[in-house]
Amino acid sequence: MSENQQMTFLQHLDELRWRLVRMAIAIICVAVIIWIYQEWIMNHLFLSMKNKDFVSFRLLCKYFGVCVSDTTVKMQSMTVSGQFNYAMMMSVIGGIIITSPYIFYQIWAFVKPGLKQKEISAAKGLVFYVSLCFFMGIFFGYYVVAPLTIQFFSSFQISSQIENNFTIGSYMGTVISTVFYTGLLFLLPIASYILTKIGLIGPDFLKKYRRHAIVVILIISAIITPPDMLSQIIVSIPIILLYEIGIIVSKRSIKQSAQVE
Repeated sequence: MSENQQMTFLQHLDELRWRLVRMAIAIICVAVIIWIYQEWIMNHLFLSMKNKDFVSFRLLCKYFGVCVSDTTVKMQSMTVSGQFNYAMMMSVIGGIIITSPYIFYQIWAFVKPGLKQKEISAAKGLVFYVSLCFFMGIFFGYYVVAPLTIQFFSSFQISSQIENNFTIGSYMGTVISTVFYTGLLFLLPIASYILTKIGLIGPDFLKKYRRHAIVVILIISAIITPPDMLSQIIVSIPIILLYEIGIIVSKRSIKQSAQVE
């Protein structure tokens, strides 16, 4: 059906259904591949974070003189279906992350027919920029936030008589949620652009509440990182920079709207 043709409510539902089916098929295909290589992925991408030779720790030691040691933490599964459940979760969430550009495209393709031509022109390249920011956040979360979190809690002991034995659920939940939420945080400039386009905020609003935003960013950094100052600074600086980029993006969005009018 042409984009210019009016669609009924049932046709919209059918269109949404088929786009959801396409997204589900893409996620399942990637999830199956991850499931096949689950042991390698678990050993090299997740459990490697607790070792001192993880790439982030090597770079920290080489360039900043901050070296860590191997943790003695042991991994265990406390429930009958524990390992199976988290292998499933790893596969599905991995599928969502890897296919996220395709998911963003399907969402955009569903919304696009309902927009005006100038709105479509203003959103040109939106799928690319959303995907780029999301993957930048995923990489930052994986190589910076998650390793620092795991290293801190692995080495922290309230008493030498207490061993750190993590359950696979606690470990995987911490890593995956930290990485995924960091990816979402990196969508801040995109959110600024969209909210400016629909008239909810503007660059003056973002500047006015900059101090409040910095406080919120520091609180978020404290939540998603271990409670040490270095980790919070490392995480908060990029997010503050993203906020400033959001102000620039908002300014350009206002200028583009003025030129179109």
